[in-house]
Amino acid sequence: MPPHPSARPLPVRTVAFEYPDDLQLGWNPSLPEAACAANAISLLMPHVEPYFVKSVRATLDDLDEPVRARTEAYMRQELQHHRQHRRFNDLLALQCPQVRRLEAIFRRVYGWFGRTRTRRFNVAFAAGSETIAFGIAKWIDRHADTLFDRADPVVTTLFLWHLAEEVEHKTAAFDVFEATDGSRRRYAWATTVSAVLLLAFTVLGSLVMLRSLRRLRYPVTWFRLTRWAISLSFTLLPTLAASALPGHHPSELNDPPFLTQWLRGYDPVTATMPLWRQ
Repeated sequence: MPPHPSARPLPVRTVAFEYPDDLQLGWNPSLPEAACAANAISLLMPHVEPYFVKSVRATLDDLDEPVRARTEAYMRQELQHHRQHRRFNDLLALQCPQVRRLEAIFRRVYGWFGRTRTRRFNVAFAAGSETIAFGIAKWIDRHADTLFDRADPVVTTLFLWHLAEEVEHKTAAFDVFEATDGSRRRYAWATTVSAVLLLAFTVLGSLVMLRSLRRLRYPVTWFRLTRWAISLSFTLLPTLAASALPGHHPSELNDPPFLTQWLRGYDPVTATMPLWRQ
């Protein structure tokens, strides 16, 4: 199969975040619920990102250029995400030791997939998960001003950088999937499994951390979480449905404008965070 026109080289950025000594579990005092939900997703990254990398690495000998080179760059981006979220999660564990138990669960679950599922399923899982990440990034793009209002700037940068790179490499895992399999039925099933796990683990992690912050008793907590979940579903579900249609390619999805602009202005060496939305 010839490479899709979207198979352009991917930049690999070396980043390092200097978190404040007094970093709080609820690093957004205006919306601690948003911070806890983001933290819960962060807990997954040191376990799910290596699974994606292992899945696509197994296909490298079957890939032609330039898809192979782009796939190698995609793996390096994902390993950067893994490392940075590992450091962040270690800080979270200092304030909420229960997250270690959660991470042990996540490690076993994604490790089990990597050991027992077929190569084709694992690649489809990676491709579907990247589409889910793109849908989340698209939703965040629309609500960034609210969700990150008064939030810690370093943590904000961590999540914006990660989300913006998810947009940047939105086609990478899918191109591997198309080059090595292409079954839309398998893709739809693997994407569904990925979405269900993400939902369950995000809810579980959020509840653990909100309990630690003693926020579960407040009605506003449940109102905000419910409102965000409904809003996200209206963005995410159509994206996932479209991605499973025959002939669809992620390059057809319009990139979120703010995150795309943000990444262009982000310098991991000299800048903590570029200018906010203009």
